[in-house]
Amino acid sequence: MIDFRLYLITDRRLIADSYSLMAAVEEALKGGVRAVQLREKDLGTRELLGMAYKMRELTGRYKAKLFINDRADIAIAIDADGVHLGQKSMPAYAVRKIVHNNFLIGVSTHSIQEAKKAEEEGADFVTLGPIYQTPSKLKYGEPVGINTIRRVKAEISIPVFAIGGIKENRVKEVINVGADGVALISGILSANDICEKTKEFLRMR
Repeated sequence: MIDFRLYLITDRRLIADSYSLMAAVEEALKGGVRAVQLREKDLGTRELLGMAYKMRELTGRYKAKLFINDRADIAIAIDADGVHLGQKSMPAYAVRKIVHNNFLIGVSTHSIQEAKKAEEEGADFVTLGPIYQTPSKLKYGEPVGINTIRRVKAEISIPVFAIGGIKENRVKEVINVGADGVALISGILSANDICEKTKEFLRMR
């Protein structure tokens, strides 16, 4: 069940020096985040697994969902709530064969075609973007724009989370065209006061 509207994606390289990754995520949880994706692509398997166990314990204390980026094996090992897949990851239908029914699967998409395929393959939700220009998403090409959200929502029935350059003053704009929520990285993690920034985003729904 997708019962959240703000989806925090981690990148410890973007966090202000005053926070560790765990401290930053906890501040966001205090601010109201109820879904976190652990996405630290540069870590080896054992280091990522150790971090995932700690993140599971932390999110569990706040009754928040935890997703592991790409690594379904680690997600299963730590009893995460789900996995988030990229376009080059194992497809959703293959992951579904090895997980229990209440295990959630998210998929990163960058076009209407990718979003439709993700739903057809069994995804529970998708992120769609980049909606706006943002340095972290340059490798995915030009921004798709807010009208793509409207078009995707007309084609699929699963929740769509807008990602890419989402600032507080843009939340209402993407929600108004049909997004079910927003996915954020630097918008929260680079803030000096992560807890308060999280609250600001949640107020802008």
